[in-house]
This record gives sequence, C-alpha cells and structure tokens, in this order.
Amino acid sequence: MQELHTREDWEKAVKQSDNDPVLIIKHSTTCPISAAGYREFQSFNTDTTKYCVIVQTSKELSQQIAADTSVKHESPQALLLKNGKAVWHASHYDIQQAALEKAINSN
Repeated sequence: MQELHTREDWEKAVKQSDNDPVLIIKHSTTCPISAAGYREFQSFNTDTTKYCVIVQTSKELSQQIAADTSVKHESPQALLLKNGKAVWHASHYDIQQAALEKAINSN
C-alpha cells in the first residue's frame, strides 16, 4: 500500500481510477477506531490498488479529497474510486473486509 502525500499523488490516483478501480483509506494514527479500520483495509487481499492518507500529516490533502469526491471527511474512511469518482465509501467500524469485497464486486 502506497501513501499519498501531495495533491500530485492524489491526481495520479484519480487518473489511475480511469483504468482500474482504486481503494483509499484516510487514517488517523492516534485513534483506536481508525486503527481497527486500517487493519481491516491493510489485510484486505485484493488486486485493486490501495492507497493511504495519514490525516495528521496530510490534513490539506484529506480535505481536498473530500472536496473533490463530495464525500464528507471522516476518519477512518475508505473510498472506492472509479473513473475519477467515489462510487462507494464507508467509515469507522463499517470498514470491514467483507464490505470492501462487496464494494469492488458491485461497482
């Protein structure tokens, strides 16, 4: 899993989603709920490219993602991008491997 740090990183991920779906997680390193969602996301075995945004070190990027996707920022938060758009998202304890699998298969 690759970490997104800059707007350029984000734009590359969005462009990549034009060809293949992309999963992104926004993660707070100080929150136990976020840690649980991050573990589910990290251990989810998929061919879909996965990215991570650490909200403490990339707060502006996290807000930019919220603005660009029209998905209100939460942490933890998982998003599935296709063709540059968020086609699915979940937050907190809804970030589960089964939910990630269902999102990929149904979108």
